[in-house]
Amino acid sequence: MTKKERYSLILDYFQKNDPDAETELLYDSPYQLLVAVILSAQCTDKRVNLTTPSIFAKYPIPEKMAKASFDELFPLIRSISYPNNKTKHLIGMANMLIEKFNGEVPMTVDELVLLPGVGRKTANVITSVIDQQPNMAVDTHVFRVSKRLGLVSQKASTPLAVEKELIKHIPTEMVHKAHHWLILHGRYTCLARSPKCEGCGLQGMCYYYSKLK
Repeated sequence: MTKKERYSLILDYFQKNDPDAETELLYDSPYQLLVAVILSAQCTDKRVNLTTPSIFAKYPIPEKMAKASFDELFPLIRSISYPNNKTKHLIGMANMLIEKFNGEVPMTVDELVLLPGVGRKTANVITSVIDQQPNMAVDTHVFRVSKRLGLVSQKASTPLAVEKELIKHIPTEMVHKAHHWLILHGRYTCLARSPKCEGCGLQGMCYYYSKLK
């Protein structure tokens, strides 16, 4: 099977079985999504969604978040992983949005990564979800699933290397959705320690499953 055929079969499978895949983070604006994604680093979307309603109620726009003190915001974030750093990042992010971007969330990766708490992965999420740009955020799920399915070389040892390979082979118009397919497949089926192989429709193309057999 060629690489092109592998991608085609796997993408067709996801398109048929999960055509409406989208982020599980809850938000009502680009700013709120940015807050949620910053909080989601090394934390589950479920926990973030339990936390953000009180944050958004008190700080619905960056102008209000920028005026928050650490002691005011921290209690709303303390149940999230790394609350000290994330509290500082959110306040710093809101201030930079006001000072540098007129209160608007920028829609380029190069501009987004200037914000406190925003790395390439977060920037890729924001631009792909909000603007459907062909950017691929590589988290642990995408990294694991893309290797197990043979979508990327086993030698691709960094998230950036995996990102470049995926972008190279996935049709541009499908990248923003493929991001969700790979994440959700890793979150609910292709688990790190106990993957649910028996219920997976991609067994025939999975390197990991072939080794188990």
